[in-house]
Amino acid sequence: MEKATTIFGIRAIIEAIKSGETVDKVFLQKGLRGELFHELEHLLRSESINSSYVPIEKLNRLTRGNHQGAVAQISPIEFHNIDDLVIQVIESGRTPLFLLLDQLSDVRNFGAIVRTAECTGVNGIIIQKKGGAPINGDTIKTSAGAIFKMPICKVDHIKDAVFHMQASGIKVIAATEKAKDFLYEVSFKEPCAIIMGSEGRGINPSVLKVVDAQAKLPILGEIESLNVSVACGAFLYEAVRQRS
Repeated sequence: MEKATTIFGIRAIIEAIKSGETVDKVFLQKGLRGELFHELEHLLRSESINSSYVPIEKLNRLTRGNHQGAVAQISPIEFHNIDDLVIQVIESGRTPLFLLLDQLSDVRNFGAIVRTAECTGVNGIIIQKKGGAPINGDTIKTSAGAIFKMPICKVDHIKDAVFHMQASGIKVIAATEKAKDFLYEVSFKEPCAIIMGSEGRGINPSVLKVVDAQAKLPILGEIESLNVSVACGAFLYEAVRQRS
């Protein structure tokens, strides 16, 4: 069952966080003051929850209710524990195929990737707690409901997921135009995890330093890169081709 993806009101957001609700991002009104507002700010910092200060007009567009200067985006899904998920996949006898997303910012790209991942047999998607696209109504729509079928985990930093995969015997392959090899020259037959970078920056350089392999797509036209969801589809279907 899909949960509401937006809540508003300072006290309501504070209580949601304290009750363990997964809050993706909070929009706060610029220039607002007050004891309760400061309590919310402190809670957001202590829980490392994404927040940004915006004009009141944006808050008015996000909700028709009395938002009191604060609107939160709530995840409509329950997140999985990465340790449990990796163990479960390995013990199932399947050849693991995971997808790591390094701070994608566009919810529609995220949704499209989730849809393709579900169609290509990906065992789970790992995202970073901060800096990525929230899971909201647009994500659900673009994923065609696949968001409810695909296990998704959150980690503090995507490098945590890289190290976890490697410790579990899963090869980590970065999709990057900086690679020397095309994806057709890299093996996806063994247990592996593919990393896709953000729309503008790509994969963080510090992450590229710790992966096991890098691969790129051939670009034959004048535009130097593909949309990240299209590129992700190409990588995932190459994995499907090799494993078929």
